[in-house]
Amino acid sequence: MITCFWVALGGAIGSVLRYLVGLININDSVIFPYKTLIINIVGSLVIGITVALAGKYSNADANIILFLKVGICGGFTTFSTFALESFGLVHDGRLWAAVLYILLSVLLSIGAVFLGQAIVK
Repeated sequence: MITCFWVALGGAIGSVLRYLVGLININDSVIFPYKTLIINIVGSLVIGITVALAGKYSNADANIILFLKVGICGGFTTFSTFALESFGLVHDGRLWAAVLYILLSVLLSIGAVFLGQAIVK
């Protein structure tokens, strides 16, 4: 149960950080979604660092890793997990699986947004 506490705490922090970044005064709705891009890049950087450090220091506290990886990064952006999983497939030499995963994730997710909009209309 303590593990869930750490994930929830990290998720709350990540969500608030995402909200605060969203308050930055950039008119990204017309030209390009800069804030979301920044959130995705920073989240991917943090999850990459977290996983690398966890691999380097095998005695790292599992709750801290979950707090950072699942909690903060998950609350901040789920794109970071997508990026990490894509990296893992490429790193394991499964390039075609990575390409398929990336294409399906992006295209089907965008399609799901369109479907959701159509269902509500």
